[in-house]
Amino acid sequence: MEYLKETQGIVALSCFAIMLYLLARRPHDPRLRSVTGLVAGWAIGHPFGRAAADGRWFLGLDPMVCQLIQHSMLQIGVYSLICFFIFSALDDARARRQALLQLAPLVLGIAVMTWAVLAIPDDLRVAAARVPNSLGGGPTGVLAITVFYALGNGYLLYGFAAMFVWARRYARGAEPRLRRGLLITSTGLGLLVPADAIFVASNVSRYFGEPLPRWLLTTAVWFLLPGVLLCCVGVVYPIAAMRISATRLWLRHLRAYHQLAPLWTLLHQSFPEDALHRVPSKRDTFSLRGVHRRYYRRVIECRDGLVRISPYVAEVPEELPLAERLRAGLETRRSGAVTMRRPVTLAVPDGDGLDADVRELEKLAVALR
Repeated sequence: MEYLKETQGIVALSCFAIMLYLLARRPHDPRLRSVTGLVAGWAIGHPFGRAAADGRWFLGLDPMVCQLIQHSMLQIGVYSLICFFIFSALDDARARRQALLQLAPLVLGIAVMTWAVLAIPDDLRVAAARVPNSLGGGPTGVLAITVFYALGNGYLLYGFAAMFVWARRYARGAEPRLRRGLLITSTGLGLLVPADAIFVASNVSRYFGEPLPRWLLTTAVWFLLPGVLLCCVGVVYPIAAMRISATRLWLRHLRAYHQLAPLWTLLHQSFPEDALHRVPSKRDTFSLRGVHRRYYRRVIECRDGLVRISPYVAEVPEELPLAERLRAGLETRRSGAVTMRRPVTLAVPDGDGLDADVRELEKLAVALR
């Protein structure tokens, strides 16, 4: 268990560092700011939550204050995720107004939770941070503890319900990949809402001396675990699907770039002046985009070279394969012969679009090997 907790902390801080890097590159993106707020709440609150659960002081703060910081950061993270859905579903002006409205429950909840923590007697503070459900003590202390945990879980209940509504609303007009991710996320949120409602009911019922049945709490846990998993999968799905699609395109362009090498080499030797000269930057050398640039340049240079050599190829009998005709045309040009033929189209694609054109060029390049 300790290993899992340490791993969670490392993952949280790593994700926070990555989000800060992305935010530094796009500081004005409200959706990226929202996700950064979510990860920040998770990362910053983690060590305070560990200290509170162990009943120890941390950075000069007693365990119950650590519990307050951990719950507050968790609620700030939930608020940030609400803002993410709001800024995704609405235009920026309406989203800002809605985000300000959503800020009121957060501020009110943290203020009341702070009052509750301050009202807990000193002799209950360590126990309240560790095992709040099995406390005795005076009415004031127990009431403050109940208010703290019930309000903390209550805001999460409100946040999950609000995100469920916004996720469903945004999914209606989203593109297919994002819509699938939002539907998965909303399904997870739909499981978290009843789970958190049970936790709030448990906090309140214990104050009145009537704890909920164990089977009901077990049911909440069974809702909670798949709910969190589905939320994570739903958030990651559009990004992962986009990355997979981009990787496939990158691999296809890299393969085509090398596949066209025989054709490009022959044409470049005859027409070096047609090369699209561009001094690559160091950034291009290490960037995935550099593959796409080199791919498009090679395709254009191959097609330009075929147009230039086509009058010589036109004089070669059409019964021969195009690769042999191309070699013969290049040899004729190198010999210094002059042709009066007009340029013709070579390697005519069987469909529209660049992909069809590249397929024909690849066939010709393979035949030239």
